[in-house]
Amino acid sequence: MRVLHAYKIYRPDVYGGIPHVMSTLSDMDGMTRDILVARRVGMGRRFWDGTDRVTAVSSLGTLFSTPVAPTYVFALAQMARAVDLVVHHAPFPLVDLGLSGGLPPTTALVVHWHAEMVTRPFLAKLIAPLVRRTLQRADRIIVSDSVIIQNSEFLPGYERKCVVLPYGCDTDFWARSEELGDQSRPLPGFNGSKRIVSVGRLVAYKGFEVLLRALPSLDAHAVIIGDGPLRPSLEEKAKALGVKHKVSFAGNLSNDEVRQYLQAADVFAFPSMTCAEAFGLVQIEAMAAGLPIVNTSLKTAVPFVARHNREALTVPPGDSVALADALRRILEDPQLAYRLGRAGADRARSDFDQRRFVAQIRDVYKEAVASRQLPS
Repeated sequence: MRVLHAYKIYRPDVYGGIPHVMSTLSDMDGMTRDILVARRVGMGRRFWDGTDRVTAVSSLGTLFSTPVAPTYVFALAQMARAVDLVVHHAPFPLVDLGLSGGLPPTTALVVHWHAEMVTRPFLAKLIAPLVRRTLQRADRIIVSDSVIIQNSEFLPGYERKCVVLPYGCDTDFWARSEELGDQSRPLPGFNGSKRIVSVGRLVAYKGFEVLLRALPSLDAHAVIIGDGPLRPSLEEKAKALGVKHKVSFAGNLSNDEVRQYLQAADVFAFPSMTCAEAFGLVQIEAMAAGLPIVNTSLKTAVPFVARHNREALTVPPGDSVALADALRRILEDPQLAYRLGRAGADRARSDFDQRRFVAQIRDVYKEAVASRQLPS
């Protein structure tokens, strides 16, 4: 079976949740994969990412979080004719535009509905007819939690096509080890006895400014792992708030390095602010490492992954006072921290195993392709 995954951007141009999920789906027996994306900016190129063939078309830059890639639609139309299955990692309007020209009737279409397009409401309204046409054509729609369907502008009416499959991670890799979790080992950026860690792209909806506003009242040091366009402004904000000495921006790190920080920290902060944060895969990684979580009460899967007073303390999005209070409770109460962290590690192993996730996705792909090959 030949599969084409279509999304807006991929590593090494950007590292993030959706590219990570795409990479975890590469190891499927009996399937060859092509990945079609755009460059963040620059000339197109083709390369191999492990066993995956990646085509990254030219881009003039980014507008409304979307690559300006004039040839993307044509590349999608051409490549889609040579595969058994097209996998659309939504949201990305250029895929919807490309699919509007139609697919061969024997080509299956699976939509991974990662998130709503919430940051640009006018753009969402403009492309709504194309999105609905894509959903009408789709054989299956994969969502990470049933709450995504309930709160979606687009998915009600397509429930029969929806399959709920929570993301997974390599829990064995992220699990706490005594060697990696030895807090006596120095890690760049960690100062003081109380340690907060947060991971994500430095973009507005991740809520890192809220974390900075929470730091003045905390006797702790935060390390923010990740990079993005807001890094200069966040560093300036830290200076303005007088917390430059309490926060370190570590930039992009390898998984091995991220694991070291997770296992040396006392609490994981996940202050995302909008429904663009649909799940929060890094929550699972932090849970697998035994960290208690502080997350936000978004109308997405975020507070259902790490649940209030079970694996996490959940606070209103954008509320720096509530965020500071929750972080302080965990930092000052070792029993609470242990209870939440232990429950998170157990939940990560039982509910979010990557091997089960990949196997379930493989079954969905095979069913979608088989349904297109049945006689009409």
